[in-house]
Amino acid sequence: MDIIFLHDLRIETVIGLWEWERKIRQTVAIDIEMSADIRKAAETDSVDDTLNYKAVAKRLQEYVGESSFQLVETLAEKIAGIVTDEFGVAWVRVKVNKPGAIRGARDAGVIIERGTRPVAE
Repeated sequence: MDIIFLHDLRIETVIGLWEWERKIRQTVAIDIEMSADIRKAAETDSVDDTLNYKAVAKRLQEYVGESSFQLVETLAEKIAGIVTDEFGVAWVRVKVNKPGAIRGARDAGVIIERGTRPVAE
């Protein structure tokens, strides 16, 4: 199995429980790992034969930027759904960080995995 990834995709959104958080935009940092078989793309050297990570990033920037959730758990689940449903990915690992959410910690967040992780051939 091959993995295509995006690390530290930063997007401003409305996220949080507290009333003051609902009135501002905060940055979330997203890491995504997606299963893919890149052999054909490696052979043809064509983006048409691979999972286009730029297209994934653009879709997530649009969605997350327009979203408004209380929990990073909900946001992570929605991101996983977009990647699996819209991009045909069998397995995805999503990490959503909310930098500065906890005093004394660099960031806080969740990591989820959805789908079936393919076995390496």
